Amino acid sequence: MAPPTYMGLSGRPLSMAVSSVATTGFLLFGYDQGVMSGIITAPAFNNVFEATRDNSTMQGTVTAIYEIGCLMGAMFILAVGDLLGRRKAMILGGIIMMAGVIIQVTPQLGSTPLAQFIVGRVVMGVGNGINTSTIPTYQAECSKTSNRGLLICIEGSTIAFGTLIAYWIDYGASYGSPDLVWRFPIAFQLIFALLISIPMFFLPESPRWLLSHERTAEADKVIAALRGYEIEGPETLLERKLIVESLHASGGYGQKSTPVKALFTGGKTQHFRRMLLGSSSQLMQQIGGCNAVIYYFPILFEKSIGESHSMSLLLGGINMIVYSIFATVSWFAIERVGRRRLFLYGTVGQMLSMVIVFACLIPGDKMTARGAAVGLFTYIAFFGATWLPLPWLYPAELSPIKTRAKANAVSTCTNWLFNFLVVMVTPIMISNISWGTYVFFAAVNALFIPIIYFFYPETARRSLEEIDIIFAKGYVEKISYVKAAEDLPHLQPEEIETYAIRYGLIDSTTQTAAGRRLRDQEEKGSSEQIANSSNDALDKERLGVPGRSHHE
Repeated sequence: MAPPTYMGLSGRPLSMAVSSVATTGFLLFGYDQGVMSGIITAPAFNNVFEATRDNSTMQGTVTAIYEIGCLMGAMFILAVGDLLGRRKAMILGGIIMMAGVIIQVTPQLGSTPLAQFIVGRVVMGVGNGINTSTIPTYQAECSKTSNRGLLICIEGSTIAFGTLIAYWIDYGASYGSPDLVWRFPIAFQLIFALLISIPMFFLPESPRWLLSHERTAEADKVIAALRGYEIEGPETLLERKLIVESLHASGGYGQKSTPVKALFTGGKTQHFRRMLLGSSSQLMQQIGGCNAVIYYFPILFEKSIGESHSMSLLLGGINMIVYSIFATVSWFAIERVGRRRLFLYGTVGQMLSMVIVFACLIPGDKMTARGAAVGLFTYIAFFGATWLPLPWLYPAELSPIKTRAKANAVSTCTNWLFNFLVVMVTPIMISNISWGTYVFFAAVNALFIPIIYFFYPETARRSLEEIDIIFAKGYVEKISYVKAAEDLPHLQPEEIETYAIRYGLIDSTTQTAAGRRLRDQEEKGSSEQIANSSNDALDKERLGVPGRSHHE
C-alpha cells in the first residue's frame, strides 16, 4: 500500500514542502526586520511622515512599535495556540500580515498618515508574532531527529536572507519616485505572506498536536505521509506510540489546551527550567546588540562614522551579504559542533567585535571611526553563524510536548519584548552616549558566557523524546542537566521506552513488547543481543526498571 499524500506529495518531498513554507515565514520576518532601515531617514518618507524627520525618538518609535504587535501575536498564541493548532495559526498569521501591509502602504497626505502607518506596523507585527511563535514548533514536530536541527537552522538563518532582500530593495527603490522609495518595499511583503497562507490550506497538521487532541487516525496519516510509511505499517505505529508515551509522561494526552500554570512545574519533566532556558536564549539574542546593527546599520554609519545616506545604504547592503553568507555556516555546523559550542563561539565573537567598534570610535576622528566598520562586519558574521538561528531552534526542541506551544510562545514574547526595548533605545543611546552604546553590548555579551557554559545542555542529534529523558535523568540523579546530556548515550527508538521507565517518566505497566525484550536482554547480561537489537550500547551499569519514581 502506498503512503498517503498531501498536495500529491509524501515522504521527503512533503517534508521539503513543509520546510519551504516554514522558511518563507522567517524570510518574511527577516525582510520586515530590515525594510525600515533604509526608509526611516529617507526624505521621501519624512515628507509624508513629518514627525520622523531628524527625530531619533520618533524614528525609534515608528520602527519599534512593530515589536509591540509581534508581542501581542505571541501572547495570542500563548493563550489559544493549543486550541487553534499549528496549521490554522500559520494561515491566520499570514492573513493578518497581509492586512497590515495594506494599511501601511495606503496613507495619504492631508489625513493622519503617521497614525495609520503605526497601526499598520502593529497589525503586521501581530501576524508575525503568531507565525514566529508557531513555525519553529510546527517544524520541530514534523521533522526527523536527524535533520530537525538543520531544518530549523535553515529556517532561522533565512531571516538574514530576508533582511538582505530588504536592504537591496530599499537601496534600489531610493533612486525611484517618492512613492516608490517607501511604498514598494513595504508592499513587497505581500508576496511572502501569500506564500505562507495559501500552501498551509493543503499541508498537514503537526502529528504531535493531533495526538495531543486524541485524533489518532489523522495523526497516523500525517506520520505515514511525512515519513513515506504505510498508514498501518510498524514504523508508523512505533512513532505514534513513542509520541503518545511522551504525552502521557508530561500529562498532555487528551488535554485540549495546556494550562499556563503547567509552565511553572518542576519534578522529572522540569517544565519551568526548560521554559527559562528557551526564553533566556531569546533574551540574550536581543540584548546582545543584533538589532542595533540590523535595524540601524545605515544610521550607525551616518551618525557614528559620518558617511552619506546613499553610501550608508550601500554599505548596509554589503553588510547584509556578509550576514547572509555567514548565516549558512550553521547549516553545516549545527549537528557537528552542537548547540552549546555554537552559542559560546558566537558570544565570544560578538563581544570582541563590539570591543573593536567602541575602541575605534573613542578617538572621535573620521579615519579611526572607519575601523568601527570592521567590528560591525565581524559582529554580523558571528551573529549570522550562531545566534541568528539558535534561539529559534533551542526553545522549540527543548520543551516537552505538553508545554511546547506555550513555552515557545513565552520565548517568542521574550524576543519581541526585548527586541522592542533595543530598537526603541538604540537611536537614543547613539545620540546621547555614542561609543558607550557598544561598551554596553560588549559587557552584556561577556555575561552570557558563564550562563551558557553552566546551564545549557546539548540537544544535538537527540529526538524530542530523548530530551525529556535528559531532564528526568538530571532531576532523579541530582546532577547538572549539562552533565546529564553528556552522560546519556544516544538512544534508538526501542531504547527510549526503557530509559523513560527507568527515570519514572512512564509506568512499567505501559511498556511495550519491544521494551520488555530489551529489558530482559539487559537483565540476562546479554550485551551482544542488546547491540544487535538497538545498534547502540546502553549504559554499562545494570538497568533497574522501577515503577513510577516517588521523586517529585
